[in-house]
Amino acid sequence: MKKLELTKIFFLVLLAGAVGMSSCGKKSTSALGEEIEVPCDEFRTDKAAFRATGSGISQDLRTAEDKALLTARQRLATSITTTLKSVTDRYTNERTFNDAAEFEEKFENLTREVTNQELNNVATICNKKFQKEGKYNVYVAIEVKKDELLQKIEKQISSDQKLQIDYDKMKFEQIFNQEMDNMANQQP
Repeated sequence: MKKLELTKIFFLVLLAGAVGMSSCGKKSTSALGEEIEVPCDEFRTDKAAFRATGSGISQDLRTAEDKALLTARQRLATSITTTLKSVTDRYTNERTFNDAAEFEEKFENLTREVTNQELNNVATICNKKFQKEGKYNVYVAIEVKKDELLQKIEKQISSDQKLQIDYDKMKFEQIFNQEMDNMANQQP
């Protein structure tokens, strides 16, 4: 009888080991569901560049690409605009101007114009396409280099005499770089 029990126990241990081994390598699941990896999602804004991702699904490849790029551009524009607004607010508060409100308004218009121009010159840093069941799924990541954006802002400022009088390039860049550092540190 003891030999039969030992055989059963041995068999159960082997079975449990086999079940445990077969589950190795599977994606982890939780109460929330199965975790997935999203293509191009590893590209995040850092100290050197603004980055954004987007995806699009369609039965037409070109439409899926357009949707992905549109989403990425919207996210990039939001990120740049939010950062520049924060930089402008801090810069205005730290400097003394004759008319701070006028400076801030002109500066925000200028940065909005530069942002719109830069969105036409984005670099695609990731582009992955998949097809399944007659539908295309496209993932993209795009970027705008921080230094290029700063150069465009400075060029626009130099063409506006009133802004140029109140503009302190070193101070603006210092605040801008701090905001970029903050964004990079907040990324997962």
